[in-house]
Formats: sequence, structure tokens, C-alpha cells
Amino acid sequence: MLKVVGEPGVKLVEGHPEEPLLLRPADARRVIEACISADTDAALLYPRNLTDSFFDLSSGHAGEILQKLRDYRVRLAVVCAPGTVRFSTRFPEVLAEEGRGRYFSVFETRAEAVQWLARHAA
Repeated sequence: MLKVVGEPGVKLVEGHPEEPLLLRPADARRVIEACISADTDAALLYPRNLTDSFFDLSSGHAGEILQKLRDYRVRLAVVCAPGTVRFSTRFPEVLAEEGRGRYFSVFETRAEAVQWLARHAA
């Protein structure tokens, strides 16, 4: 379930930290639909909201989900507390590349994620 949240400088859709949301890459449409319904381009998710293989680049899940979101200009911030997620060896390279843009990033805290989404608000 995604909820609409108003934060200073940005309205976003947010997943519940412990709820599975995207069981497969095609489920990214749920985030897109929620953003369109809420008239926002910002989404804040947590590792449990993403597919089990999202952080393993060999699965292709991250690439497929991020491309679907980007096609609809939906920006995604993911909150990963330190030590909670194991990234595949090449995932940091994706983060570095994406860090130059405004569509995807990973943060240690919710506050940092909200700040980033607000800073890149349309």
C-alpha cells in the first residue's frame, strides 16, 4: 500500500517500510499509478517494498523498474539503513552513475531521502 505524504517542499507517495509492494518488475506500475493519482513525481520506498532481487544487478530487476519509473518521470528515493541490504558488487557503480541525475538514489535515513526528493522537485 502506498500513501500520499506532504513534506516541506514535496508531495510524495511512500511505501510502508515492512510491506512487500513490488513482487516483480511489472509491479512498478503500482508506483506510477499512485504518483499519477496523487499528481506527484516523487516516490519513497524501502527495501521490503522492492523485489527480492532489486539490489542484485544480475537479476535485471533494478534496471527494469528504474526504466519504467523514468519513462513516466517518477523519481525514486530508497531508504536503506546501514547494514540492512546487501548490494551486488556492481550496484555501487549504478548508484554512482544515477547520483549524477535526479531520478534514483539510495539514502540511509528517511529525512535524507525526503530532502533529496524536495531538492529535485519539478
